[in-house]
Amino acid sequence: MYLKVMARKKEYNEEEVIEKAMKLFWRNGYEATSMQMLEKEMGINKFSIYSSFGNKNGLFLECLKYYNKKISTIFETFKSGTNGIEDIKQFFYDSVSLDFKDDYIKGCLVTNTYNEFYQKEDIVINKQMNSFMNNLKSIIIEKLEMDGTKDTETITKQANYLLLAKHGLAAAARVNSKKEIEDYIEMTFNNL
Repeated sequence: MYLKVMARKKEYNEEEVIEKAMKLFWRNGYEATSMQMLEKEMGINKFSIYSSFGNKNGLFLECLKYYNKKISTIFETFKSGTNGIEDIKQFFYDSVSLDFKDDYIKGCLVTNTYNEFYQKEDIVINKQMNSFMNNLKSIIIEKLEMDGTKDTETITKQANYLLLAKHGLAAAARVNSKKEIEDYIEMTFNNL
């Protein structure tokens, strides 16, 4: 005689709990976010977290995927633009407007994660971060190439400059005012 074991039905909306966890990681960073904090914020117990996501790292990866899905519209607009440097500038503004929607969340989750994990040996997270940054840099290069007067060396230097400026912008959005951020963007593009 076999006993049939039925899997328990989830009593929560997975997307909602991922969004709550994402905001907590965004606010505090990966290391400073404990399982107890996640349980409280998500409104589910750690057994449910482990059952659905494997562990804290698995949950964090799901949060990064969810964040990338949320910002995909901004990236699609950026990729499909036909105005070169103006598209890059608009992307900077669009990404900052996303950063200022919630007063308690500042900066870009991807940049914050990149900064937190750059020396850690988490292969999966580092692979995602490098993929995101390489994708961003390739789009920036495509936009710079729309200006037919720039040679390859200049485009490469400006792409590196803009990628670093985007990192700086994301970090500054954690502490600076919206006006200071806007001035930073304007000065960044005045220097190209």
